[in-house]
Amino acid sequence: MAPSQTSWLNTLVFICMVVAVLALSIRQTAAEERSGNAAAQPKTVLLLHSFGTDFPQGSAWTTEIQNELNRQSPWPLNIQQQYLLTTRDRDDAAETKLADYLKTLYAGRPPDLIVATNAAAARFVQQHRANLYPTTPMLLAAIEPRRIEPSMLTKQDAVVALRFDEISLVRNILRLLPKTKSISVILGNSPNERFWAAEAQRTLGPLLRANKVQMIFSNERSFEEILTQVANLPPYSAVLFLRLSVDGTGAVFGDKEPLKRISEVANAPVFSHDQVYFSGEIVGGPMFSAGEGALPIAAVATRMLRGEKAAGIEVPPVEFSPPKYDWRQLQRWHISEGRLPRGSEIYFRQASLWQRNSLQIGLVTAVAAQVVLILALLNANRRRQFAEVQSRQRLAELARVVRFSTAGELTASIAHEINQPLAAILTNAETADLILQSSKPDIAELKEIVRDIWRDDLRASEIMRRMNTLLKKTRFELKNLDLNDLVQDTIELLATVAKARNVPLVSVTKSDALPILGDHVQLQQVILSLVVNGIEAMRDTPMEKRIVTIRTSRLEKFTELSVSDRGSGIPEHKLKEVFEPFYTSRAGGMGMGLSIARTIVEAHDGMIWAQNRGHGGASFRIKLPLS
Repeated sequence: MAPSQTSWLNTLVFICMVVAVLALSIRQTAAEERSGNAAAQPKTVLLLHSFGTDFPQGSAWTTEIQNELNRQSPWPLNIQQQYLLTTRDRDDAAETKLADYLKTLYAGRPPDLIVATNAAAARFVQQHRANLYPTTPMLLAAIEPRRIEPSMLTKQDAVVALRFDEISLVRNILRLLPKTKSISVILGNSPNERFWAAEAQRTLGPLLRANKVQMIFSNERSFEEILTQVANLPPYSAVLFLRLSVDGTGAVFGDKEPLKRISEVANAPVFSHDQVYFSGEIVGGPMFSAGEGALPIAAVATRMLRGEKAAGIEVPPVEFSPPKYDWRQLQRWHISEGRLPRGSEIYFRQASLWQRNSLQIGLVTAVAAQVVLILALLNANRRRQFAEVQSRQRLAELARVVRFSTAGELTASIAHEINQPLAAILTNAETADLILQSSKPDIAELKEIVRDIWRDDLRASEIMRRMNTLLKKTRFELKNLDLNDLVQDTIELLATVAKARNVPLVSVTKSDALPILGDHVQLQQVILSLVVNGIEAMRDTPMEKRIVTIRTSRLEKFTELSVSDRGSGIPEHKLKEVFEPFYTSRAGGMGMGLSIARTIVEAHDGMIWAQNRGHGGASFRIKLPLS
């Protein structure tokens, strides 16, 4: 084949492939659009009810089923409701007209699903579906299995049944009221109600005969006769209210109205089978719950809307919920809670007098308790203050004794320190006397002598002032102090003593002020005791190694003072024992200095402890809060 022909064929093949791909893409896009439109289009559900909106039981189930359908459905739903108003009198002609109406209503587009609730609606759609919607799936919901016509079910039908257990209802009555002799069964006279009257006689007969209980039916009576009957029941009776839509005269009722009037006049407890009646008129027991029953109904409806085969859907019938009881009715009829089945729930429990007035009683009690507490606290505070005053007085007295003891130990050194300025004053006075006896006294020299006498007098006075401050009797009084100044005053007081013992006192104080709140005399006594103890601890230490170091520092919100020596230290097992009363390591010691020091420090919200230094000697540390 010629090269030109080959090139032309390749081009043609390429164009065909492009056209095919474009066509396929367009087709997929159109399919996706159609699919999206179909998914977005709401599904129509026809809810056909056996009773009208004036019938509370049917209305409650209708509401719960509709709400649950909307909650479970993945698609938007167009829920349309129709009511079979011929339930009470079974009017075939009216039902035929209703079927014609529905056929016309949905002629353009049949519903995607029919949900028929209760027996009458189920019977209606089964009888007329051939003329209505022969291919539309149908769900028979909230219907007792005994009311289903199996021969009329098709492959398009699914059932979510309610198992009405009348035997459990009667056993509940006999459990709570074991002396029961008669049960008045309230049922109307519609075709459905006559069916259940006959069914109750059949199923309950053996149980009632075994317990010697008489069952009284009222379906052929007028409502006024029913009220008279329940108001005059013999002793040990009970009322079982099932349904009253039509009385014996043909009068039509909604469930709530007759139940309320029956509960008001009945001389016996009233029981029922559906929680829609559980609002103050009945005692309670095992009952149907519309909220619980709607769950499987909506679940099956959703499966059918999704396209699942109805014939393959089987779910167990809805049973009675766990028993519930009205506390008010239990009290009214003197029914003991001990007779209730295990796992029962009690509702509407009324508060006791205490519970109803708990706020007021609680407030009065709280006020009374507060008054008592305040009085107790005032008394305790008064006693505490008295005890604190006594404790401080005793502490001050004991501290003064220790100060006198310390002063006694320092007497020789203090006397020597006082003698020095006194001797200088005497010498200066004698010299001044000699100068004055001369014919020409040296006035300048006399002025210098007077200044020396004045300085020595101040020195002696300061020594006496310090000793007086140390020894005088004072109250415990907190004042603003600077710890650095307190340390310096103490060092000056002990300077002569330390010099006599050949012990240098070295102070390493913080450059900034260290403000504390404390008693000047007592804190000075603590420092003095620690320094004197340090001096005494170095009696056997070579003179060239003797030194007492006093340091101050700041640690966040605290200040710390340490007094360290270079003595032999403290045995490790006695580091805490040294602060105990009467502990001493030297002959003639009282053993009270460190104990009182700890008491004084703790009275200032501080801490004191001892530790050995790594290179020999002991260190006492005090931690006080900054003011």
